[in-house]
Amino acid sequence: MYQMSDSWKEWIRLLFFAVTIAIVARTFLIAPIIVDGESMAPTLADDDRMIINKTSYWFSDPERFDVIVFHASEEKDYIKRVIGVPGDTLYYDNDSLYINDKKIPEPYLQSLKETNDDKPVTFDFTLVDATGMSTIPEGHVFVLGDNRRHSFDSRSIGLVETEDIVGEAEITFWPVSHLNWLRN
Repeated sequence: MYQMSDSWKEWIRLLFFAVTIAIVARTFLIAPIIVDGESMAPTLADDDRMIINKTSYWFSDPERFDVIVFHASEEKDYIKRVIGVPGDTLYYDNDSLYINDKKIPEPYLQSLKETNDDKPVTFDFTLVDATGMSTIPEGHVFVLGDNRRHSFDSRSIGLVETEDIVGEAEITFWPVSHLNWLRN
């Protein structure tokens, strides 16, 4: 009968350990995502590959301007930017964001504002117009795509429940020319 050498046994154990670690990490800690569409341009491009951190919100809540991935339906996940958090009121007026009646800068939209035609990047709306609520309730966030004219976001789908958030986008890694840390 054939006897496996100790070095082969060690390699098989090592391979089993590596596969186990990879499965645990992919299931509970991080996940690769492929961007589908242009709704987050210029921050993210169609077919960008990125890593999301599934642990980001285990012990804290999403923060304003985090880029998150969430379950939009059973079949589809969306990537959007958190604009409003629980307790916020918000509206857009003359292409400017107002949260709790204070004008808030959005530097990630600057390149769109500079290269766009004379139309606003974000058309005027209020939280009440978009969701029927005057304040964002606990357990929910208001999200928008950076490419506001071409994004299916909270203006259409309503508020996102925090329990539907898969994780926070951390880094784009492919193509290499798009390598970018997404943290605020």
